[in-house]
Amino acid sequence: MTAEELQTLIEDATFDYTMGDADAALAKLARATDAAPHSFEAWHALAEINFSLRRFDAALVAAQAAHAIRTDDLFINTTLSRIWMEKGDKPMAEKFGAQAKILSWKDQLRNPDAAKGGVT
Repeated sequence: MTAEELQTLIEDATFDYTMGDADAALAKLARATDAAPHSFEAWHALAEINFSLRRFDAALVAAQAAHAIRTDDLFINTTLSRIWMEKGDKPMAEKFGAQAKILSWKDQLRNPDAAKGGVT
């Protein structure tokens, strides 16, 4: 599967989910993660859809796979925090929430104009 085909598959899955077809979305994301197990975007989308469906164990597995690929991503750390909170593990939720906050601060330091809303 080419990178373009993978991106299209992820986008199609996201569209399916927004249109109410969670089964089609999950099937497409399963194909995406099977074909490209290194795809952060596919794993993150799978985590978010499972989270929205309140399938927290499946969301956790997908989020952990995404996190293993890109540990310094603000959004996957936030996703993991949300999942752990729903699973009732406040210390783990706080751990990933703190990591997300640190990553946010780092981003603000790297991009001070963006943090101010683009004002120069």
